[in-house]
Amino acid sequence: MTSQTIKFTLRGICMVLIVLVVVSGPAAAQTNDEDKTLSPYFFVQGDPRTDQLPLKDTSVNIAVSGVIADVTIRQTYRNEGTRPINARYVFPASTRAAVYSMRMRIGDEVIVAKIKEREAAKQEFEEAKKEGKSASLLEQNRPNVFSMNLANLMPNEEVQIELRYTELLVPTDGTYEVVYPTVVGPRYSSENESTAPNQDKWVSSPYLHQGSRPTSTLHISARISAGVPIKDLACTSHQIVPEWVSPSVAQLKLDESDTFTGNRDFILRYRLAGDAITSGLLLYQGQDENFFLYMAQPPQRVATEDIPPREYIFVVDVSGSMDGFPLNTAKQLLRDLIGQLRPTDLFNVVLFAGDASILSEQSLQANPHNISRAIGLIEQQRGSGGTELLPAIKQAMNIPRTANFSRSVVLVTDGYVSGEEGVFEYIRQNLNHYNIFPFGIGTGVNRYLIEGVAKAGMGEPFIVTEEAEAGSIAAKFREYIQTPVLTDVKVRSIGFDTYDVHPIQLPDLLARRPVIVFGKWRGPIAGTFELRGLTAHGEYVSNFDVAGVQPDEGNRALRYLWARSRIAELSDYGSSSVSDDRVKEITELGLKYNLLTQFTSFIAIRERVANATGSADDVEQPLPLPVGVSDLAVGSEPELLWTIAAVLMIGLVIVALKRFRSLGVYR
Repeated sequence: MTSQTIKFTLRGICMVLIVLVVVSGPAAAQTNDEDKTLSPYFFVQGDPRTDQLPLKDTSVNIAVSGVIADVTIRQTYRNEGTRPINARYVFPASTRAAVYSMRMRIGDEVIVAKIKEREAAKQEFEEAKKEGKSASLLEQNRPNVFSMNLANLMPNEEVQIELRYTELLVPTDGTYEVVYPTVVGPRYSSENESTAPNQDKWVSSPYLHQGSRPTSTLHISARISAGVPIKDLACTSHQIVPEWVSPSVAQLKLDESDTFTGNRDFILRYRLAGDAITSGLLLYQGQDENFFLYMAQPPQRVATEDIPPREYIFVVDVSGSMDGFPLNTAKQLLRDLIGQLRPTDLFNVVLFAGDASILSEQSLQANPHNISRAIGLIEQQRGSGGTELLPAIKQAMNIPRTANFSRSVVLVTDGYVSGEEGVFEYIRQNLNHYNIFPFGIGTGVNRYLIEGVAKAGMGEPFIVTEEAEAGSIAAKFREYIQTPVLTDVKVRSIGFDTYDVHPIQLPDLLARRPVIVFGKWRGPIAGTFELRGLTAHGEYVSNFDVAGVQPDEGNRALRYLWARSRIAELSDYGSSSVSDDRVKEITELGLKYNLLTQFTSFIAIRERVANATGSADDVEQPLPLPVGVSDLAVGSEPELLWTIAAVLMIGLVIVALKRFRSLGVYR
């Protein structure tokens, strides 16, 4: 064989392999549609006559009064193509959001959406779509992931959707945090696409490539009326322009120099003067029902010498979506946490992606040798593959225990997994064996998973959104998990007639965070609320006098917050399958209190026919990848493996070419 023949043969092989990677890889990975799993995919521009990016702008207004936030979102959609479209957009919200209103505006016409059972609303929407009517449908896929569906958006037509929700702000260690999530991160799911339930199919969503700017603009404004002087007001995620109306009232908006910032959560933090979280009671008196919210300040932290021996098991996500900033931050976090353990403590490390691996079959003493061994294992990691969390949690829980040690599991992940309910259920079933503390890392963390794990484990979620804050938050996290405050917590009303009170079970307190109880009341406003629990030094009791509090019309949000809290107990963080009785109760709560739930949806229909033919292109609005998340997070695992294998083959051929050249076979 001549050198020229070898040269062209090898180059031909390279070209064929490149074509295979680009064209055949994904198809070869899943040749049978029935075998496809729910996987996100990269957006590819299609017919130029169809506007595949109809969401143009999101405007958010946040109004905080005391401990209650009321949020208004306006999404502006415009069809700049030449064909009618039916659009779908997946977007996030707070896990605590009680969505109670939706309106659709087309020109000067405003249609107020109605709350209906999910399937009935879906059917009405599909009928309106076929009849050529403009319509909008808001559905809940997860408590923090919603889908907006638009039907018959005509060329050059603009539709504005207004959503309103309220949520309770609960301070941690004296700091209040207002979060508006802007993007849903890609989720890994092993569910079969052909058999997956409709509420899970949002997982198969299009994404822009790593580093691509969002295609729609974002505007956020906020007003905080705290009632007492505000201090340390700061936004860690975006540039803001603050304006002080008074020491206790602050207004702010995003810096308008860059409005394409919808690829990371908006996070606003502030403290109140005096660093005090006072006990309090909010009352609302309605026509048919009265609602209350009780908030009690726990005691100070206990002394370090009173803490029992501890065992920590670190469960760390090393999947593809963690590559880069999240995994680097996770490594630093683990170095800090493991390095601060006492010699009497035990620890272990479980790493997980598509499968799980463990540092040691038995937990190790926190001595310098074992700490160095663990850090060495963590340092070797580079994010790859999908994310299977439940097997890792089970493996951590099944590590043999040492008697008289307080066992805690620390979960470190961005939360880009599906099937969260199975994780919550397993945690609830095993709470008597361990504590669990989730630590989320990423610019668009799956807060449903992180906060759901915290709630199922009756703990507190911690989230890092950028590398600069990792050290300070890790220090707070370490202090939080190593020092119990109040256990066996109980709240009861004495002489004040309360009912439908929840949560029924209160978590142990591990930081300076108030105890929150919702409920309904009847009869005279008299009596006391009693908070009782145990500290390391004995029993703790505090009492709050109800008689000094009057109902306030401004507390109307308590009606929605009570219903949302009850719905969360029934469905958000419970069993992977909701019983028929619970489905009925959740549906009734959604309909009665005008709330979006997994079984109720908002539907708005414009009765005038806009599209006489009823023919329109279906469009899935692509989402930006959260800042710091790489392309490795998108696509199914078989596709990734095929691509990696093909790239390796190309690399081998290139090496062979260079080798032949060095041997003088060809030039």
